[in-house]
Formats: sequence, structure tokens, C-alpha cells
Amino acid sequence: MTARAPRAQATTPDVTSQDVPHWAHLGESTFVAGMWLLYQVHRFLGRWPFLACLYPVVAYYWLAKPIARRASLQYLQRMQAAHGLWPAVPGWRQSLQHFRVFAQVILDKLLALTGRYRFERVAFVGGEPLDALLAQGRGAVVVTAHMGCIELCRAMAERREGLRLNVLVHTAHAQRFNRLMQRLAPDSGVQLLQVTEFSAATAIMLAERVARGELIAIAGDRVPVHESRVTHAPFLGHEAPFPCGPYILAAVLECPLYFMGCVHEGEGYAVEFVLLADRVQLPRARREQAIAEYASLYAQQLERMLCKAPYDWFNFFPFWEQGVAARPASTA
Repeated sequence: MTARAPRAQATTPDVTSQDVPHWAHLGESTFVAGMWLLYQVHRFLGRWPFLACLYPVVAYYWLAKPIARRASLQYLQRMQAAHGLWPAVPGWRQSLQHFRVFAQVILDKLLALTGRYRFERVAFVGGEPLDALLAQGRGAVVVTAHMGCIELCRAMAERREGLRLNVLVHTAHAQRFNRLMQRLAPDSGVQLLQVTEFSAATAIMLAERVARGELIAIAGDRVPVHESRVTHAPFLGHEAPFPCGPYILAAVLECPLYFMGCVHEGEGYAVEFVLLADRVQLPRARREQAIAEYASLYAQQLERMLCKAPYDWFNFFPFWEQGVAARPASTA
């Protein structure tokens, strides 16, 4: 990383609400069949043949996906305007590097899922209070993000006997990806739960898991496709939409709320835990404001960690424009 330069005015690519497809409709670049094939390439041929296969795909994806490319530039340029991490306004070179880092993380995801990642390269920070909570047989909601190699939380599940981590996902890829995880790691303590709508039955099921001392992980940086409510919080100098779900979920389950982030650090990663609230309270009279305050706490932690590793942000869609058709939280 080069020395900081004075903050430059970013020439963020223009994106209008008419240009914004929902992120779930863009398709996942790491589809299940491709992940299995790439894993086999690395398994039998090694890292360099894997990268040799992957980098041309990355270059093609960068060239062929203008929405992803513009989203990358928008994020990098807003990061520059807010924190001045590069000598000049990021351009195509930095954007391509952004995609390259994502490609390298794909390999680390596969290695983490199969237990073949060198977990001694992972530093866990701030996890002691969470360990104490779990030792008491209590669970929690963990709000995370699409950054770094979150799959390394599997290392935590493996190293702590009896720890169960349930990851809520909002796309149909979950069932196929869950089967892949079971195939690669049948003894994993991580389970993906497909959730399209938050019903009473879902709440009861999750409450039972928290009561058993399990963790419920949910992404806080993508508005689900069926989400009708959003809140807003400052992120990289701009108001950004965030889902209300993590904070409503923690309030319903009456359990602590933690932030969990993962970014590159040295030759490995740092996984950090931060307690956002011992108990999430959403008073009826100020429900919308309270949700926005919790989302702001989350966004502050997100921005703090990304300043350490700015290429570790993997939302290749118009992030600030997501949820444009959703209702504010107060209209629920």
C-alpha cells in the first residue's frame, strides 16, 4: 500500500435507478459447478495452474460485465474521496486489481470449506466475549458482510467443539451450495439456511437455535430481493441503504448482536468481532430511528475494516442504489 495522498475528488460513474437490477438477479460469479471444478484444479494441479485458469476468467468478467465494473469503480472512488488511500483517483488498474483479489479469495473459500487452508494464518480479534457467551449456552445474531473470506468462520466452528453456526441466505443458490459444503466438508459446523420470507415459523425455528446456544449469521450489506423495508446510514461519505432484517431479527430473538468482518492481513486474514448491542431494542415510538442507529454502528465497523484492505469489498453491483423501490422502515 502506498502512502496516503490528499483526498481527491472522485469521478464516480453515474448510475440511475433505471439502471439498477437487483443484485440477486445478476447471478453469482462463483456458481456451484464452477467452484467444484476450480477446487479440483487446485487439488490435483496446485495453486499456479488454478490461478492460470482463473485470471483469464477474471479478465473476461471485468470486460464483459459493465455493471460490475462500474460498481467497482464507484466503490473505489468513494473510498478514495473518504479516506485518500491511493496517490490518485482509482481507475481501471485498481478496478482490475479489485477483481483479481476477489479471484484469489475464491480459492481461499474453497480451501476453507475443505479444511485445507492454513488456519494459523487467521487471526481472530475480539472473540473472547462471544466465547464467554457461548460457554454459558447462549446464542447470538452475527451481522456480517461480503468482504474478505467469511468462510474462514468455519475454522472457528471446527476448533470449538459443539459450536453451530447458521448462515441465513436469500438466494436459491443456498440449497446447491449447502450440498456442496456437505460434500466437501461433511463434519462442518456451518449450515446455510435458505430464507425467502421472515415468517412466524422462521422466527420460532431461529429462536430455538439461539436458545440452544447457536449463532445466527446474516449479511447486513445486501437488501434481500423480497425485502420491503430498508434503512439508511452513512457509508464512505454517502447515505447507503441497508436491510432492516439483522436488527429486527436480533430484537425478536432477544439476544446479543455482534459484527463480524474479515479482511486480508499479512499473508492471511483477520477476523474481527465487535459487540454492537447486548440487547437490540426497537421502541415503537422511534422504531425507524433505532434501526438506523444500529445500521450506522454496523456501517462504521464495515468502513473501519475496509480501510485496512480496500480491495476486500465484494459487492459488484450498484451498492448505493440497491433497494430504490423498497419502502422506508417506518412504513411497515
